[in-house]
Amino acid sequence: MKSLLLLVLISICWADHPSDNYTLDHGRVIHIQAENGPHLLVEAEQAKVFSHRGGNVTLPCKFFRDPTAFGSGTHKIRIKWTKLTSDYLKEVDVFVSMGYHKKAYGGYQGRVFLKGGSDNDASLVITDLTLEDYGKYKCEVIEGLEDDTAVVSLDLQGVVFPYFPRLGRYNLNFHEAQQACLDQDAVIASFDQLYDAWRGGLDWCNAGWLSDGSVQYPITKPREPCGGQNTVPGVRNYGFWDKDKSRYDVFCFTSNFNGRFYYLIHPTKLTYDEAVQACLNDGARIAKVGQIFAAWKLLGYDRCDAGWLEDGSVRYPISRPRRRCSPTEAAVRFAGFPDKKHKLYGVYCFRAYN
Repeated sequence: MKSLLLLVLISICWADHPSDNYTLDHGRVIHIQAENGPHLLVEAEQAKVFSHRGGNVTLPCKFFRDPTAFGSGTHKIRIKWTKLTSDYLKEVDVFVSMGYHKKAYGGYQGRVFLKGGSDNDASLVITDLTLEDYGKYKCEVIEGLEDDTAVVSLDLQGVVFPYFPRLGRYNLNFHEAQQACLDQDAVIASFDQLYDAWRGGLDWCNAGWLSDGSVQYPITKPREPCGGQNTVPGVRNYGFWDKDKSRYDVFCFTSNFNGRFYYLIHPTKLTYDEAVQACLNDGARIAKVGQIFAAWKLLGYDRCDAGWLEDGSVRYPISRPRRRCSPTEAAVRFAGFPDKKHKLYGVYCFRAYN
């Protein structure tokens, strides 16, 4: 009896538990347990992709299915792309595909389509990128009762800049801050964008709104008025405040532009209204704050002449620090919001390309 029991135990230990295999790509094989394991796998070859405003980008996504689990393919495969929001509780529909039925949503209409490089390719192509396209995207593939997802981040080349209006510092609630950035050819910056700017050297001792509703500011050189002399460098966080009642500055983000930014050569200095008209006479418009920052950061634009901008501020971009022109650092220098009727300056113009 003991011999028979031992034989049964040995048989159980040596029993072969079959698993279903299916090939991915480049000879890679995934082994899936037939009873409890997933029959559908979604992967993003890159967790983050980079581009710029006006460019085109492919968000990578592929799916791999177990053919033995789905039989002859009676279930249609549904591919859905959504954009994740800052609170991660809401998603914005971007694109859905199921067989011959395809639909793009909102501002993505006419700009998105599936790459379709292979039968298992769910990659999404976005053309003519906008500043609002920045963020995290979710690729979801559904077949029958099986589904899986992957997340891809879209990062844009650009520049973060602090902003406050003519009214002065700490005068914007969250909604006004969003509009202020839009008015300057920019969008309100995300924390990740501000963090990257801080790592690149941005130091600003005034707190500003970010896209998630938080209020923060970047410090690279700790000092008494900015959190204390003995604190470590970093992005200081004021936390989340009432979006309607609380008032701060704002951090904006902008990227490459499709046009020409330039200082208008003019025989005389100009009042604000004269500056606006001079740009129009030259076939252009008076430039915005986002455009001077983009030209400075992304194109290396350098001009030691203070000029009017659309918001009524006067600034000038210095890429090569020198005596009398921002001697200690490369920066967009700010000369304030002068009297529009009586103060005379040059002007920066912007001519968009069609």
